Amino acid sequence: MSATTPQRRRAEIESMMSDRTEVDIQSLAAHFGVSEMTIRRDLGALEEDGVVRRLVGGRALLLDAKSREPALSTRAAAAHETKSHIGRVVADLLADDEVVFIDGGSTALAVAHALRGTGRALTVLTRSLLVAEELADESAIEIFLLGGRLKSSERLTTSSTMSDDLRHYNVDTYVMGISGVHPTRGLTDYDPDESAGKRLAIERADRVVLVADHSKLGRVLMSRVAGIEEVGVLVTDASAQDEVLTAMPPSLSVVLVEPTR
Repeated sequence: MSATTPQRRRAEIESMMSDRTEVDIQSLAAHFGVSEMTIRRDLGALEEDGVVRRLVGGRALLLDAKSREPALSTRAAAAHETKSHIGRVVADLLADDEVVFIDGGSTALAVAHALRGTGRALTVLTRSLLVAEELADESAIEIFLLGGRLKSSERLTTSSTMSDDLRHYNVDTYVMGISGVHPTRGLTDYDPDESAGKRLAIERADRVVLVADHSKLGRVLMSRVAGIEEVGVLVTDASAQDEVLTAMPPSLSVVLVEPTR
């Protein structure tokens, strides 16, 4: 069985649908080793949350996949252990006295969690209230929380204006989260304002470390952020034989972590 609780099972269903947009009840029941009635309840709950629309014939369709971002709680639950592993690997890439910009999002939040208790002396810039809270008790870390419009669902601020606070800082490493990674279409996301903030962070950083679990690879979302050539390091749990990774430019350094699936 891939998921043991309704919450984790529903998170995995949504993650699976990010790749294929449509699923059927019979296949999901076989995949999870549960009854079709259990899957019907799962899809009913996801439909109430506005994630899917159930169709005739025991199928369900992912709603507006290119422009509707899954809830942060759903993303955090999906592949939690793998994201924690990615977070620990990225934390080890950071050196004392660096100025680090950490994105919002579940995988970037895992990096902040991995920094707790390490004693790493860093200056951390972030738009994420959750990242700031995660590191608030770390005496060796100085935190600058950037302002802007609050996106309540993500617990982060966004700003696409010329007055963006980040323009006043230089960054050693940008820990970047993203929703879509494609070798030719580049980096894409759901929210144009968040995408604008990510472009500015790339501009202000000496090094971009992209954190993306395997479900993000090959996806193309509505809002383009940048080309893949803007990234220096990609940390992912994908297989070395993944067709998206094998198509990446040689300038990209890929760090593979052992997946937890």
